[in-house]
Amino acid sequence: MQDILINWTPQETRVAVVESGAVQELHIERALERGLVGNIYSGRVARVLPGMQSAFIDIGLERAAFLHVADVQVNGVTPRAEHGASGTPQTPIERLVFEGQALTVQVIKDPIGTKGARLSTQISIAGRLLVFLPQDDHIGISQKIGSQELREQLRARMGVLTAPAGSGTPEGGGFILRTNAADASDAELADDIRYLRKTWAAVRERSFKSAPGTLLHQDLSLAERVLRDLAHEDTQSIRIDSKLQFEVLAKFGRDFTPTSVAKLQHYAGERPIFDLYNVDAEIARALERRVDLKSGGYLIIDQTEALTTVDVNTGGFVGARNFDDTIFKTNLEAALAIARQLRLRNLGGIVIIDFIDMSREDHQSSVLAEFRKQLARDRTKITVSGFTQLGLVEMTRKRTRESLAHLLCEPCPTCQGRGQVKTARSVCYDILREILREARQFDPKEFRVIASASVVEMLLDEEGQHLAGLSDFIGKPISLRAEPLGSPEQYDIVLI
Repeated sequence: MQDILINWTPQETRVAVVESGAVQELHIERALERGLVGNIYSGRVARVLPGMQSAFIDIGLERAAFLHVADVQVNGVTPRAEHGASGTPQTPIERLVFEGQALTVQVIKDPIGTKGARLSTQISIAGRLLVFLPQDDHIGISQKIGSQELREQLRARMGVLTAPAGSGTPEGGGFILRTNAADASDAELADDIRYLRKTWAAVRERSFKSAPGTLLHQDLSLAERVLRDLAHEDTQSIRIDSKLQFEVLAKFGRDFTPTSVAKLQHYAGERPIFDLYNVDAEIARALERRVDLKSGGYLIIDQTEALTTVDVNTGGFVGARNFDDTIFKTNLEAALAIARQLRLRNLGGIVIIDFIDMSREDHQSSVLAEFRKQLARDRTKITVSGFTQLGLVEMTRKRTRESLAHLLCEPCPTCQGRGQVKTARSVCYDILREILREARQFDPKEFRVIASASVVEMLLDEEGQHLAGLSDFIGKPISLRAEPLGSPEQYDIVLI
């Protein structure tokens, strides 16, 4: 069973999804930094790049957004569906868009790092049960609805519900049935269809009147998305610690997610709501490199712009009867922990996992099967490959929003995100080389070195002989002054 906790303040909303007493997912949204995924804008083509088959679109953000040819829809068809023998789109982007053109676009990926938002011209609007595709005309079914008989029944029902009165053909626009539509009544589906078509009509009307860079439609707030996207039949409670927001959510739920309203509760306890399951401590642990396993093993998780690596280590685990069993049990436990950490940290893109080497193929198969089983709980699209020749598991997890670390942290100003700084001795040698270089160009009375206390101390002590030798060689005195600079690598050489 699942419990959802919502901690709301005017500046920030935090959501924790708890199962079996353990936090499984964390979602954070700040009022001044709301995610853009799902937002629809009136855009203007700023630049077309034929070499990259892409275009930069101005949607009013700090950085221009990015539109790839595969995400451009023309007459209801995206070029990705019209591939030639070479596998490249037949219609080049320079024939689809031009500079200065006005486009209605939707954000499909938030700006991440130095990259701008990624856009699509194929608009989709999510409801409680359905996703509306106004430029499409087909009925799709969530892959998680596995029964072929049920899929056909739902498709037939939708065909009737989307047809205008007295007509055998559907109105414009297609729909995708979400997983929670499997048990929905015709009345519930009809309500969602009306809501989504009304929303799209308002977007279209605004697009005709709005200048490029205008926000035409904003996705729901995080608290509202909890009712629409996170709550399901196994959710036993949704607790929120704000009376005001509880009433707002209750009204929203009565209108759009009636099955979730009964689970919604106002939490009025004296303890902060996140203290019920030590969520703040879980957030702190989710920002660390090391994740300890109950057996004594541990994971090391490193996130870079290109990919995320996960290294599994046995640590102090020696409990099994032999070495192979020790490795196998550590890897099984790690498979569960890694799947959970991917959700907690919202890690996306390429992920490389270095399980401990296993000599037996049946152990490899069991670990991979357990890993896939745990990943199946993830609501984000995931692709997993088997073990490579080097014994690594490669996978991808769709990245649409910033990871937890990128949302809550910034690069260290001392090491600039490298995770390490030069030793005091290395900085000493940099200073000695710099003094020699400047002595060849300038003729001051004295060189004064301003550096961190640890560097000055080393120049006076262990490197004092080298400093004196340099002073004799250039024929100038060298004085030292310790100052608390921003980084131990920083120093200044003043010519006096």
